Order: sequence, then C-alpha cells, then structure tokens
Amino acid sequence: MRTNVVLNDKLVEEAFKYSETIGTKRELLETALQEYVATRKRRNIKDLKGKISFKSDYDYKAMRN
Repeated sequence: MRTNVVLNDKLVEEAFKYSETIGTKRELLETALQEYVATRKRRNIKDLKGKISFKSDYDYKAMRN
C-alpha cells in the first residue's frame, strides 16, 4: 500500500541511531510496524492469564519426552 506521511524528523533520526541494519525510512517504518504488531499480540496473550484451565491429570513433563 502506497501512503504519504509526514514524519517527525527528530524521531526518525533517533530511531536510526538505534538501528544497526536499517538504511531507509521505508525499512524503518516497516520494522516499527512489525514490532508494534508483535507487541500488541503479546499483550493479547497476557489477557488470557487465569482464563485457561488444565485437566487435573495433565502432565507437562510427560510431553517433553
């Protein structure tokens, strides 16, 4: 999807300082979006805490063998 955006130049410069392999603004934005989505997905998984119940005879150690 092609989109034109106005970016905060200082923020872009700072982001480039933290990136070692990113060379273009396009790569920078794509990486930022990927990290944003990954963070949101982790947050949704945390919402499941305490909502999953296991069978009383569930043996996680037996599954490792």
